[in-house]
Amino acid sequence: MLNTLFILAAEAHAAGEGGFGINLDFLEANLFNLAILLGIIIYYAPKTLGKILGDRRQKIADAIEEAETRQRKSAQILAEEEKKLAQAKVEAARIVQDAGQRAEVAKQEIAAQTETDLRRMQETAAQDLGAEQDRVIAELKRRIAEQAVAKAEADLRDRLNEDTQDRLIERSIAQLGGR
Repeated sequence: MLNTLFILAAEAHAAGEGGFGINLDFLEANLFNLAILLGIIIYYAPKTLGKILGDRRQKIADAIEEAETRQRKSAQILAEEEKKLAQAKVEAARIVQDAGQRAEVAKQEIAAQTETDLRRMQETAAQDLGAEQDRVIAELKRRIAEQAVAKAEADLRDRLNEDTQDRLIERSIAQLGGR
């Protein structure tokens, strides 16, 4: 690049302009400056821009690869969590089913125990009723017997006089094997 600058200076000197100086023609000076700038950009830009773009491309590729890795890990974790959720649902359904079965068994046991208790209470009541009935019947028999004896005694007193008593005593003795 420096060589180019010396060549331009030598040509300007040969043309009779007398070397370097201030060029007051802004349009010509701007075109010259623009040409120098374009030369520098064309010379250095491919290397620098290529390196910058390559670095940028590598960063983007790394970011994409990292995002894909995180996406795969997230998908794997999601699959594991969905599997755990499915297992939890199965376990919950099993627990509900077991609870329903236990409730049904408990219901049947309670019903059977209630029926047994009811039967036992009925038997006890029947036994108590039978015992009370036997007691009442015995009491009635005793009273009837007392009344019958009292009535018989009253009838005998009214019917028995001394002659009848003597005849009755003699007949009883005769039956026993006496006279």
